[in-house]
Amino acid sequence: MLPHSLTFALILFLSTFFVNVSATNNKLPKGFSIDLIHRDSPLSPFFNSSMTHSDRAQNAALRSLSRANRFGQSSTAETSELVETDIFPNDGSYLMKISVGTPPVERWALADTGSDLIWFQCSPCPQCYPQNAPLFDPKSSSTYMSLPCGSDPCNSLPQFSVQGQLYPKCGTSNECTYFYLYGDKSYTMGELGVESVSFGQAASFPKTVFGCGHNNNGLYNMNNAGLVGLGQGNLSLVSQMGNVGRKFSYCLPPYSPKTTTKLRFGEEVAISGNGVVSTPLITKPGSLSSFYILNLEGITVGQQTVQTGESNGNIIIDSGTTLTMLPSSLYEQVEALMKQAIGADQFIVEEGPYKLCYSNANSIQNSPNFEVHFTGANLSLKPQNFFRPISNDVTCFAMLPTGGMPIYGNVAQIDFGVEYDLDKKKVSFAPVDCTKQ
Repeated sequence: MLPHSLTFALILFLSTFFVNVSATNNKLPKGFSIDLIHRDSPLSPFFNSSMTHSDRAQNAALRSLSRANRFGQSSTAETSELVETDIFPNDGSYLMKISVGTPPVERWALADTGSDLIWFQCSPCPQCYPQNAPLFDPKSSSTYMSLPCGSDPCNSLPQFSVQGQLYPKCGTSNECTYFYLYGDKSYTMGELGVESVSFGQAASFPKTVFGCGHNNNGLYNMNNAGLVGLGQGNLSLVSQMGNVGRKFSYCLPPYSPKTTTKLRFGEEVAISGNGVVSTPLITKPGSLSSFYILNLEGITVGQQTVQTGESNGNIIIDSGTTLTMLPSSLYEQVEALMKQAIGADQFIVEEGPYKLCYSNANSIQNSPNFEVHFTGANLSLKPQNFFRPISNDVTCFAMLPTGGMPIYGNVAQIDFGVEYDLDKKKVSFAPVDCTKQ
């Protein structure tokens, strides 16, 4: 979801003003891993057994378009009364299990590399969206503590004007009252506090800043109790892990109902082996500051390369978006080269967003060489990274044009180890069989 989220159960500075936190598990004091669950997996609370593979493919494409459009809105956010975070809170692809409070209460939450705030629905809740699990009750936890307005975490929240009132603001007991708005007008409003957050037996962080939402409304899913922000900002989970360090990695396998993968933090993240390449992580100011932005220099199809002519960061890498979204002019050139290389008759999909499809999977068996060129990192993609089956007999190009912010989606990242190092400001890739990770 983006200050606009993956197609799986996922998804992610260290600031001197935050309370020091650390992983308390003695065996893994500086690194740990947790399961990532694809939203369409039978293991996911979002799983709908009545949906067909075609239904899921169409929904994934529509979510990808939604995220790209909402990312694109961020560049004009300052012209409106509300500085919106362009996240669509139900379009993320990955989920994680997270426990909050003492005693710990386990909940499902969307993992979102496109936003920072961690929040859960809390009681009392005069206006909450329907949720299957009980609301988190801070009064039942011995470790919950509200944060005062004027505190550094409170000052790190984005500012929003709501009916003439500026948030964050002081509550009746001097507590920090926040308001966080997403691109589709969904929002969470509540009290900023600190609480113990843990991931099973892997790691525990005793004083994590999070939002206790008492008024939450919009397009949320009743199986989802909140959202875990994994962006670059001060309030994100990855920025509050103390000695674990500000780096994480994942390795996304081809989708299978029985396949799970890991989100790794700290010392466990390093990718290695032949073919490791790195590209600079570019930080943009303002509303884009949470996003992981790379510079895409060009794309090669066969022996022909289409150049972007840009060097200052032009595409967001996002595990929460299924398809890769390219600027319309770049997409048109890449699509034309792909059509020419394959040479087979297209299959016209009457409904849905896919642009380039073929009726027989054999049509793409001789698909051309396909390379993505980031600054300092050339990635050679396999057909599974740029074609996606949408039914038993139709396969479509897994890239689409957008007038919004370009996104390097998770299909293009399948069978790559991907490591984010916020301190060294780089993202690294290594081709690998992710089913064996």
